[in-house]
Amino acid sequence: MSTSPHSRPPGLRRSLGVVDGVALAASSTAATTSIGIGMGALAATVGAQAPAVLLVAFLPIIGIAAAYARLNRDEPNMGSGYVWVGKSLGPWLGFLTGWVTLVGTVIFMAYTSAVTGSVVLQFAAKAGLHELAGVRLDANSTALSTAVGLLVLVGVTVTAVTGVRKATRFQTWLLVFEYAVLLVFCGIALVTGEHAFQWSWLNPFAVGDGTSFAQGLVLAVFFFWGWDAAFSVTEETKNVRDVGRGGFIALFSMLALFLYGSVAFQRELSVPELIAEGPQGLTHLGARLAAEPWATLPLLALMFSAVASLQSSVIPTARGLLAMGRDRTMGPVWTRISPRFGSPAIGTVLVMAIAGAVALLALAIPRLNEMILAAVNSIGLIVALYYGLTALACAVRFRPLLRSGAAPALRAVVAPAVSGIALLGIGCYLGYSYLTMTDHFELSPDNGWFMLSVPVAVVVSGLAVAAWAKYRRRSAYFTHGRGTPEESAAAAEPAEPETV
Repeated sequence: MSTSPHSRPPGLRRSLGVVDGVALAASSTAATTSIGIGMGALAATVGAQAPAVLLVAFLPIIGIAAAYARLNRDEPNMGSGYVWVGKSLGPWLGFLTGWVTLVGTVIFMAYTSAVTGSVVLQFAAKAGLHELAGVRLDANSTALSTAVGLLVLVGVTVTAVTGVRKATRFQTWLLVFEYAVLLVFCGIALVTGEHAFQWSWLNPFAVGDGTSFAQGLVLAVFFFWGWDAAFSVTEETKNVRDVGRGGFIALFSMLALFLYGSVAFQRELSVPELIAEGPQGLTHLGARLAAEPWATLPLLALMFSAVASLQSSVIPTARGLLAMGRDRTMGPVWTRISPRFGSPAIGTVLVMAIAGAVALLALAIPRLNEMILAAVNSIGLIVALYYGLTALACAVRFRPLLRSGAAPALRAVVAPAVSGIALLGIGCYLGYSYLTMTDHFELSPDNGWFMLSVPVAVVVSGLAVAAWAKYRRRSAYFTHGRGTPEESAAAAEPAEPETV
């Protein structure tokens, strides 16, 4: 039975607390996945200075987090940067912030689904399943990994549709297991590793050149990326301040885990060995430190982390699109809330479908390792862009606090401004390096034009969609920085109740 058009449209349910915010932010950041498959890429860029670069990258990130928390207290909105930048810096930059956030996350989901599929296939091989229905289960096959990953993506989408609280509770249990495994195995490596700890590992000035340092910083920012997912459920959280608390708890926890894991890896593995193992780093570490079946635990933790990361990416993306749909900068289909589950069910399914389509397009890059690195490089620039713009929006909005004392000015204006400028500056420098490092284009993560083409395409497409929203949809967002109440009410169409 359909809902009456004159009845109150179903709304999102306020059922979340601090623990849920931590679970969503930590799952989206995916420390186990970042450490397990990203340490090789970071070592290839900055060598043994990976711990130092992670520590330096944290400094602007904490300023960005302060900006998010302050803006969210002033104006809690699931659209976060899209709304805040739109009001403070202008609607075109605001829309671009929302667009690059959404597209970057969809790209991440597409690539992570292939990574997840590869991990599942590795686990199947460990369990003795090497062939199924006449098909050889090869974890290094991009096509097969993508196919398995898409099946996992369907599963996590179903969980996300049925309610965000169920999803965050599920993620909490996954996090408990994977962090326990990570702490134990990295702890063993710290104690038994043959490579002596060196203080130079914490010296960022030991990185060879400026381009390597900039690329390392962008990679490190990508490691931390995801904590802001907690702000996407601010309209489903009982206490608005719990969103900021959850984000900060997750962020400092990630810093501790990244430093702990990077030092542990370098105690056990040489830099050349770490680079050679690439995305197999954590499973290789498990095999070095323990016999079966215990050596399989890091692989299982990596699989849980990838699954949780996929699910925690679907949730904020659907809600970001819902916020844009309310302002009529995107279509009304994104605004439909399920009366049964209290979630944007249709939007969540559509996000999954789009990510799946992008994953299939990614098969143009033949080797999975190259696919991972190309995605990380591209998304790092996108993340630097929208984090930087959001931080500058905070500094502009609260600039009157410069006259209110040192502490408020530092938290709401100075730290966000310096952090935003730093990230935008690093992104511009790295973009220029990509532009000048080669004179031709090819589908390779070592090709500068290719690495630069992805973020440029995202920005250009965002400007085109923004023009459509302004001149064709005539959204009031481009006049007021957000849609009018009348537009939001008109966009919030009630959805058909789901049947069992």
